[in-house]
Amino acid sequence: MAELTALESLIEMGFPRGRAEKALALTGNQGIEAAMDWLMEHEDDPDVDEPLETPLGHILGREPTSSEQGGLEGSGSAAGEGKPVLSEEERQEQTKRMLELVAQKQREREEREEREALERERQRRRQGQELSAARQRLQEDEMRRAAEERRREKAEELAARQRVREKIERDKAERAKKYGGSVGSQPPPPAPEPGPVPSSPSQEPPNKREYDQCRIQVRLPDGTSLTQTFRAREQLAAVRLYVELHRGEEPGGGQDPVQLLSGFPRRAFSEADMERPLQELGLVPSAVLIVAKKCPS
Repeated sequence: MAELTALESLIEMGFPRGRAEKALALTGNQGIEAAMDWLMEHEDDPDVDEPLETPLGHILGREPTSSEQGGLEGSGSAAGEGKPVLSEEERQEQTKRMLELVAQKQREREEREEREALERERQRRRQGQELSAARQRLQEDEMRRAAEERRREKAEELAARQRVREKIERDKAERAKKYGGSVGSQPPPPAPEPGPVPSSPSQEPPNKREYDQCRIQVRLPDGTSLTQTFRAREQLAAVRLYVELHRGEEPGGGQDPVQLLSGFPRRAFSEADMERPLQELGLVPSAVLIVAKKCPS
């Protein structure tokens, strides 16, 4: 039974003549299977149907021989000159074998593409899991940093409160040591203060009600004011210390002593008054004090 040429077989299987000739030329005329592999791999190339211009010998890395120069042109005529014409049954049988070979190649290609798709899907899922784990670790780190920041701020706030309390205690001790002699002789003057007897009816209601806290507004010399709530039993020295800690720096860079005055009735508080509770001084539940610079003696 006469065999079809490779070019004829490819044409019988439905490949265009130009594409079949190109496949045979680029595979070095190594057979129909090599040509079919090339055709299936390059069937989606945009230039697959462009004619091959490079001589066959240059593709193979050598100068074409006289037989190769006419290989493509004579491939069709050689069948007619040197081989007998195939009968219809032989042609159908050979075409059937070629089609089976094409189907086998197609199945192999589909299986290979399916394996590659599965591998890409596994890789995509693995990358997604890694990304999710990294995002979760980042969120946990941010939550941990936020908790540490809150603990640090709370510790700093507690430390600041402790420093204020310690400063108040030190200030009280220093003032008691500094004014110890004069403080004992000065308390009598405030005693006669119940002088404005006619206004006693207006002072009775505060005595009937006990206040635990006192809201003090302090007006500074520069026109600004400070407002703070103190315990009713705190000493007036705590208010003065609060003013000294929170008033702005003066132009000279130093801090002059301050004198606390009551707005109405107008009254200048003495050093002895600094040791007296706010409740006893009549500053509960609220009062407005004025800060005046204390002239050095």
